[in-house]
Amino acid sequence: MPELPDVEGFRRVFAEHAAGARVRDVDVLDAQVLRGVAPARLRSVVRGRRFGEPARHGKWLIAPVAGDGEALLLHFGMTGSLVWDGEDRPRHRHDRVVFTFAEGELRYRDMRKLTGLRLARDETESRAALGDLGPDALSVSRDELGRLLGGLRRRTKSALTDQSVLAGLGNLLADEILWRAKLSPHRAAAGLSRGDLGRLHARMGTVLRQSVEAGRVPPRPSWLTGRRDEPSASCPRCGTTLCRGRVDGRSTVWCPRCQPT
Repeated sequence: MPELPDVEGFRRVFAEHAAGARVRDVDVLDAQVLRGVAPARLRSVVRGRRFGEPARHGKWLIAPVAGDGEALLLHFGMTGSLVWDGEDRPRHRHDRVVFTFAEGELRYRDMRKLTGLRLARDETESRAALGDLGPDALSVSRDELGRLLGGLRRRTKSALTDQSVLAGLGNLLADEILWRAKLSPHRAAAGLSRGDLGRLHARMGTVLRQSVEAGRVPPRPSWLTGRRDEPSASCPRCGTTLCRGRVDGRSTVWCPRCQPT
């Protein structure tokens, strides 16, 4: 599932290849990924115009369309991606919308089509489409994180993956961050001490920076992410067999020794 590091990678692909370039054409290969906009309108607004510098907030990518204030909003759901390829390269069977430029094509690819693309007419519509997203996890301060979690009675894992609390974290990142911070995913967010919150914020920053650099949550052997899918997986830090379960409906992996409840 694309999380903050993946979407930051998509933003960089967009910025490198599509920002500032004129859109020659737009091919909507599967209208099911369009949300609130018809293929003809998307094509009429975008074709012949240029995209501005894209921004990212959590798992959302926002690309302004030069001219009248419209913006293209992209969400990648569980299986989405953004790929730059040559116009002469065959399209993938899961390419849903393709933006053609002089130097190649920007392809929105998604197998499951759970979310998709929106077109906002102005900043007000952009904000409405993004809904009640919390601050971006990559830019939140330690004090702000403390304020966000301090009044929540729910479990810490649930709070971290709630996009209205903190935008950008999914299962892999939340489990990795909590493991690094030696905090149980079952701990109540409101019960975290100042020291817990400081450690959580520091480890979150480290994990996000390294993941953004890698373009994904890297499955390194020294990371929980690199061990979680192994049969009888053991903790990379202490060797204890990892536990698996669900926290508020989300699959969760943790070390019972390093992350005591």
